[in-house]
Amino acid sequence: MDLGLTPEERVEFLAEMRQMLASVEGILQGIGTEDRNRIAAAARLSGNRMARATPDSVREKLPQSFRDIGGPTHLLSEELAVRAETDEMDSLARFTAELMNPCVACHAVFRVR
Repeated sequence: MDLGLTPEERVEFLAEMRQMLASVEGILQGIGTEDRNRIAAAARLSGNRMARATPDSVREKLPQSFRDIGGPTHLLSEELAVRAETDEMDSLARFTAELMNPCVACHAVFRVR
């Protein structure tokens, strides 16, 4: 399903998607080096602040089915940042895999052209 964004909105939206991917990269690097601060910082980059920073013009075009995936995904990022303080690294890796499930589901359905 195409989200029907303008060229300007598309640029903003895709920048957010790239940031989410960069967050996962930072999380995995943090897990690999057992750097809890890096895990938390990377996770927060895709948390609630990102969701709140989405321009209204983009947000208004996102169907409820997209928001039903996106909102909880940002919350999972926030949860991972909290878990990074105490959870074992293998648990953080498993949680990161769970965090990726809605990402894969979203990319299977939605497109920005």
